Amino acid sequence: MSLSSPDRRSVLRGSLAASAALTLPTALGAAPAFALSGRPRAGWGVQAGDVTADSGLVWVRSDRPARMIVETSATESFRNPRRWRGPLLGADSDFTGTTRLHGLPSGEQIHYRVLLADPDDPRRTGEPITGTFRTASARRRQGVKFLWSGDLAGQGWGINESIGGYRIFDAMAKLDPDFFLCSGDNIYADGVITATQALPDGSLYRNVTSEAKSHVAVTLDDFRGNFRYNLLDEALRRFNAQVPNVIQWDDHEVRNNWYPGEVIGTGTPYPAGTRLDDMAVRSRRAFSEYFPISTISGRPDGRIYRVHHHGPLLDVFVLDMRTYRNANSPDDQTTDPQGILGAEQLEWLKRELSRSRAVWKVIAADMPIGLVVPDPVEGKAHFEAVAQGDPGAPLGRELQIAELLRYIKHRKITGTVWLTADVHHTSAQHYDPSRAAFNDFAPFWEFVSGPLNAGAFPASALDGTFGPDRVFVKAPTASNVSPAEGYQFFGEVDIDGHSGELTVRLREYDGTVLFTRTLQPGRVGQ
Repeated sequence: MSLSSPDRRSVLRGSLAASAALTLPTALGAAPAFALSGRPRAGWGVQAGDVTADSGLVWVRSDRPARMIVETSATESFRNPRRWRGPLLGADSDFTGTTRLHGLPSGEQIHYRVLLADPDDPRRTGEPITGTFRTASARRRQGVKFLWSGDLAGQGWGINESIGGYRIFDAMAKLDPDFFLCSGDNIYADGVITATQALPDGSLYRNVTSEAKSHVAVTLDDFRGNFRYNLLDEALRRFNAQVPNVIQWDDHEVRNNWYPGEVIGTGTPYPAGTRLDDMAVRSRRAFSEYFPISTISGRPDGRIYRVHHHGPLLDVFVLDMRTYRNANSPDDQTTDPQGILGAEQLEWLKRELSRSRAVWKVIAADMPIGLVVPDPVEGKAHFEAVAQGDPGAPLGRELQIAELLRYIKHRKITGTVWLTADVHHTSAQHYDPSRAAFNDFAPFWEFVSGPLNAGAFPASALDGTFGPDRVFVKAPTASNVSPAEGYQFFGEVDIDGHSGELTVRLREYDGTVLFTRTLQPGRVGQ
């Protein structure tokens, strides 16, 4: 099982306001009076990301130009710290930056603190801000535990301090996971957040607001402002200081149901003729600035899909089902080489799955496989995900998934599990060829969670092509149910280091377990 460290929890008490008693590295001179004005400030918290057995990325945002400096230690006391000189933070990156830490001990708790120094006077530093993360263990017996969910600040439901803000993050932090997988829709760039929204009982849902959320995002600064909005929430900042992230993106990072090549023609609320490819470039740049992601950090054209290796027990294959897809359509074509992943990403995924020696291979998909997600256009039946509701032989994007599932079976790749979010309810589906129209694949599970803080929606219809059986679902019967009314979810994956068993728990916003399933290692399908 994963390590549990009281130091990790106690360090959070100082995450946003570290003690002024902390001393600075001697290279920077004597410790300053942190409260003095005119010094760089990191009011947006810290984050760690893409943590491996011996490395990790640390993120911060300054309120002005600053040099980023990171210190690491095995304890919160920061006795004999190791020092890392990071980048200069400036307006070109919206004063954000990351520092890569390397040569770290595996399977250990790493305490870090970020100092922001005046570029012209290194002795002038702001108040340090602290965080912690646990490196992946090279030893199987320590086990792995992680959480996943998606969909934050959607449908106009933002930070409501009267219900604890993004309270779900406090419940997740209590489980002390090794990392958190966010399955997309980290922001709703196409959604406005107003001061209040009416609830069914006549009361009001009261939002924290910001200028960036008063209109849809079009410019680079708009997208940056959407990411900053979420960091206004204290629970999220506390969580970020404790739990490293593995981040993927989906449609709402740009606009609902967008696809490459799409052009908006209505002019409301976007300018007529807006090319979503151009907006996606701006969003991806802001995305790269506001998350510590190794494959994209500092490279706005870098790819988001990647493998996250977490010791001998786990590889997480983080997909991008948005950037390379074909246009949303009736999705009933009999040939479809591009599909939802694109040909290059599909070949990469097959290659990396066959190379993996991890006991469990989690496929982190930002969209579900067998759940029907419509994208109606002027009354026509178009579809947004893989399934289109035809239970027969694979058509459209299903052809690409069929190719992948066939590959997994014939290569005898064991331990594949699919995780996703997107549909704003939680469920568990078991796929079996004995129930399917297409049957050249091994059985597998798909688990759905979310939203984190967004409108909840009724359960999606199932498509029978791959034989799904929905063994559990919790969803409202009404659409766009607010976070104040519940129906906010996250999932937990706990891999036992001794038996190798993988246990999935679907949980509510307060941590209540709704459903549990334990899978056995070493099987092609189960």
